[in-house]
Amino acid sequence: MTAMKKIGTRRIDTYASGQKMVEVIHSFSHRILRCVNCGVSRTDFLKQILKILIDFSGCDAVELQLKEGKKYYRCEDVRSSKQPFRFEIMPCVKDKDDKIIPCAWNDSDLGRLCRDVARAQFDSSSPFFTKRGSFWTGDTGKSLVFRSKPKRQVHTYNLYIKGGYKSLALFPLTIGDERIGLLQLKNKRRDYFVEDEIGFYESLAQTLGVALVNYLMQAALCERVKELTCLYNISQVAQRPDISLKEILQGIVEILPLAWQYSDIAFSKIILDGHSYSTPGFQECRQKQTADIVVNGVRRGVVEVGYAEEKVEIDEGPFLKEERNLIDAVTTRIALIIKRKQAEEERLNIQNQLRHADRLATIGELAAGVAHELNEPLGNILGFAQLVKKCPRLPKQVKQDIENIVTASLYAREVIKKLMFFARQTPPKKNMINVNKVVEEGLHFLESRCAKEGIKLVRSFSPDLPEITADPAQLNQVLVNLVVNAIQAMSRGGRLTIRTLACDSYISLIVEDTGIGMSNEVVKRIFTPFFTTKEVGQGTGLGLPVVHGIVTSHGGSIKVESKVGRGTRFEIQLPMTKLP
Repeated sequence: MTAMKKIGTRRIDTYASGQKMVEVIHSFSHRILRCVNCGVSRTDFLKQILKILIDFSGCDAVELQLKEGKKYYRCEDVRSSKQPFRFEIMPCVKDKDDKIIPCAWNDSDLGRLCRDVARAQFDSSSPFFTKRGSFWTGDTGKSLVFRSKPKRQVHTYNLYIKGGYKSLALFPLTIGDERIGLLQLKNKRRDYFVEDEIGFYESLAQTLGVALVNYLMQAALCERVKELTCLYNISQVAQRPDISLKEILQGIVEILPLAWQYSDIAFSKIILDGHSYSTPGFQECRQKQTADIVVNGVRRGVVEVGYAEEKVEIDEGPFLKEERNLIDAVTTRIALIIKRKQAEEERLNIQNQLRHADRLATIGELAAGVAHELNEPLGNILGFAQLVKKCPRLPKQVKQDIENIVTASLYAREVIKKLMFFARQTPPKKNMINVNKVVEEGLHFLESRCAKEGIKLVRSFSPDLPEITADPAQLNQVLVNLVVNAIQAMSRGGRLTIRTLACDSYISLIVEDTGIGMSNEVVKRIFTPFFTTKEVGQGTGLGLPVVHGIVTSHGGSIKVESKVGRGTRFEIQLPMTKLP
């Protein structure tokens, strides 16, 4: 039987010499330090320490009370128990010197005794005490009388220890002049401890105190390294070129579990604007830590880290205070990434708008020149064709050909007129108008075509629509272009809804169909001149650019929503301005 086993069986003679005591303490210290350097979680470390102490001392129960910052926690291991290990945070109060001290849940004599021994409140010359301030008794059933250190008051304690423990020893844990906790040994046998053993345990308690402080320092450093590594990895992901926000968020959720204490059972999830990103195999956890993602004062989502298994309570549930700091830092970093991505998107949108405006200006100048150049020869063609039609005795086929020439010339003239509108060569003639009336007049000529195509036309006009300043002819052209496009998108019939609404500073004209819809790529290009998805000869690609030009010339805007197979919705917003 080794020396470590013999201490528990009370055979002290085997290490009575100083050399033997040094060997035993060295062996104990070696086992403790091996635990310190294992890199395990705090609760696993304490569980190992208590297991070593139970095996070493032969006691039935061992308890540690430890101070960390402004908190105290206690852990206990009981021999031959179904749940031998227990860990919990102790409630604390401030004393008259504003120091944090632990207090028992119930004001028991044992709780007060532990607290006062940890604070060195007793005269060490009192019975049951050692010069180092340790306490021990072989019979907890007897009343104990002590004298306090400050005022030398006499205190009587009637110790009743649940579990039938008869022998009790308390050893303060100290580092220099600072007391960091208390070691409690309990045994169900009377007179289990003897005086020679107490001094030996005091030496072990000193070693234990050093080991605990070293572990806490290593654990704090480890947590800091994990925190910085996590934030660094997030920065590396966010700085990758041409990476989307979705890819960044997915990368972050896969980084997060590694920074938490129980990384092997940790899962993480990020929810942003209703979209969820989670670690592979994610499962909902009862114990989880969350933090809100707040961008410009608006809550946009949440970051969540949880454990798949139940763990003991520490700082925030089973989570450390360092992990609370980390998850808050992660949400702050995510908010910054979102702001940066939004700024990039806005910059790209502005660049695209500038390029688009420059392209429109160039095309407008070209269109204006082409229109002017074509107007004269086109007028000649149309005029001569109409003169030829008046000649008598023309063959029927010739008359038909001339009629085709006139029709084609009129169509070409309409195209040129659209080019003139697009190039802003035709100035608007604005008056105070009622949009409902303009829309109704325009639908009068389109209603029959809708019926012919099997399209149900639905009107929904706001009855109290205020008048606005606009060119009725140009607004009519806007309506016609949008309705014709809607009709062409519903070749198998459908529903066409025309709606007007009044808001605080503008009115809306809404044209909504149930046609084939458009993809996002097509929607981005519909206002580009000469862009069309129609077959050759079916469209000029100028209808929607002309609509855009008319609306913007009135100080308005256009919103487009479309889904493939479900239809398209155009909303024209015109400001409520009056003639000067």
